[in-house]
Amino acid sequence: MKYSILKMRREGNIVVVVISRPAAMNALNTQFFEEMGDLITGLSTDETVRALIITGEGKAFVAGADIAEMVNMTPDEARRFSETGQTVFTKLGQLHFPVIAAINGFALGGGMELAMACDFRIAADTIKMGQPEVGLGLIPGYAATQRLPRLTNLGDALYLLTTGEAIDAQTALQMRLVQKLTSPEGLMDEAMRLAKAIEAKGPNAVRLVKEVTRKGIEMPYIDGEKLERTHFGDPFGEEGAQGMVAFLDKRKPNWGGPQEVK
Repeated sequence: MKYSILKMRREGNIVVVVISRPAAMNALNTQFFEEMGDLITGLSTDETVRALIITGEGKAFVAGADIAEMVNMTPDEARRFSETGQTVFTKLGQLHFPVIAAINGFALGGGMELAMACDFRIAADTIKMGQPEVGLGLIPGYAATQRLPRLTNLGDALYLLTTGEAIDAQTALQMRLVQKLTSPEGLMDEAMRLAKAIEAKGPNAVRLVKEVTRKGIEMPYIDGEKLERTHFGDPFGEEGAQGMVAFLDKRKPNWGGPQEVK
């Protein structure tokens, strides 16, 4: 598929995707979901990718779903639009490598939901985040009601969801919606630094950490413990052996390369 909204580039094993609908503040429409779904499908089978960075062009990360497309939808059409977005965002979270939201500007409505679907978020210290749907007589459609209380807590989630208030970067950090703040001009450099820090770690270990953590948070604690210990043994004799031998030899590991295990 030739993309009209998404701009993608690759820097080694790190993929950067820029959402480019600046005239519409990068609002999410059907075309966006088609393009993002196609991109995710392609990346899901690429074992060389180690991290994905998503950001927006212009003043917004994403300022919401496209109201101009939604305004004449029937209830059933709206439900299908919600299902489409939820499916794409779920698949984004299921990618075998970390996905970093680099929030450059407004992340409102569907934009905040996209950011929450990523594995973690860094943001310019000038951004605004919020779920303003109730001000339009609507509710979120891309799982904000589910992800937001899991990322923060029930009280903060309901506060944001019922007031529609947009919060600043410091408040988002305090609520644990973002993990780090940077200057606007330093945002992409910091995102790339984090992606490269992940790239330097054992790729299979990173994949397992993401898989076990995301699955475990949906399980009772005791089942999550079992899941972790089940996968704890997976890297032994393989990638884990390389890492441990390199540690004992006081050198950097050669991930994927031949390694003599002593």
